[in-house]
Amino acid sequence: MTSKLFTTSLLAAALFAGLGMSPAMAQGTSTPGIDSSQQAISARIQQGLQAGRITPSEAQALYARDRDISMRESRYKADGNATPQERQQLRADLDGLKAEVERAIANNVVAGQPGGPGSTPGIDNQEYKIGQRIDEGVRTGHITEREARNLRSRQRTIDRHEASYKSDGVVTKQERRQLNKEVASLRDQVERMMRNDRRARS
Repeated sequence: MTSKLFTTSLLAAALFAGLGMSPAMAQGTSTPGIDSSQQAISARIQQGLQAGRITPSEAQALYARDRDISMRESRYKADGNATPQERQQLRADLDGLKAEVERAIANNVVAGQPGGPGSTPGIDNQEYKIGQRIDEGVRTGHITEREARNLRSRQRTIDRHEASYKSDGVVTKQERRQLNKEVASLRDQVERMMRNDRRARS
């Protein structure tokens, strides 16, 4: 048994050497949790697309964000070590993307025909942009991880209100005004944070 483990270790070391990496370097670039999350998100987008709950244009935008995260992950790994801060940023980006996917799916469950009384494309578009700004704020250090979690919690609350309003297939003028008010308040809070001349401390 010991001999078998020793042989396996030698094979692994040889593989790393063949790739020009040391075992420590390979461990520094290993992000199995992040990779697994990306695979799950991609599968969820595909599931929503096949079920008709995510439109082709929405899927295209979501896949573009997923590619951006993958490219950033590759840059972080290029020097042989993804730092804890870089891993944290990747996880925050993936959390934002995951929330965006679930929001798209939830918004289209009972939305009905585009332009119909249960459709809210303007509100959905605003929420999408707010999600992007939160991700940007985390990357640039204007928004801390804790603040981002609170902001995304507010987004989920708005999503629940929107889903409730859509449950009967019609979003009334009063309900739209309420949603717009909530979205505007969240957007203003995000923009205030983005204007602050400070950087988050990890």
